[in-house]
Amino acid sequence: MTQPLLPPDDRTPQVVYACVRNGGRSVIARVLTEHYAQGRVVALSAGTQPGEHIHPEVAEALQGLGVDTSQERPKHLTREMIAASTLAITLGCGEQCPYVPGVTYRDWPVDDPGGQDQATVRRIIADLDRRVRDLLRELVPDLELPESIVVAQQ
Repeated sequence: MTQPLLPPDDRTPQVVYACVRNGGRSVIARVLTEHYAQGRVVALSAGTQPGEHIHPEVAEALQGLGVDTSQERPKHLTREMIAASTLAITLGCGEQCPYVPGVTYRDWPVDDPGGQDQATVRRIIADLDRRVRDLLRELVPDLELPESIVVAQQ
């Protein structure tokens, strides 16, 4: 069994989710983390080549789950963002993602929701929902997670 991934001191764990455009996967993971973490984890999202806006199909699907994305804007991923984080989760940016020694990286192979139909976007959200909830159990073992918003909508 692995040890929980915790910051080296009493700081709140910070996770940066990175993808290419910062319009889909990383945004979904960030807003789900913020929703479930109840202030116990800081979540950032950014892209190696950020787009102009988040994918409208992602915003629509998340809104249908009661998650507001109106304030989400794609951001450029920087080495400083990664260096300040406990964990970097890559979602399709691969080798374009800056490497910072000492930061734990994990790759989540998740389909890109950009341009997909709502059923596909909802499937991707459900996949990320499961991954985020598992990660939060690892980062904050004593966190009492609320019911999954994906399950609640089914």
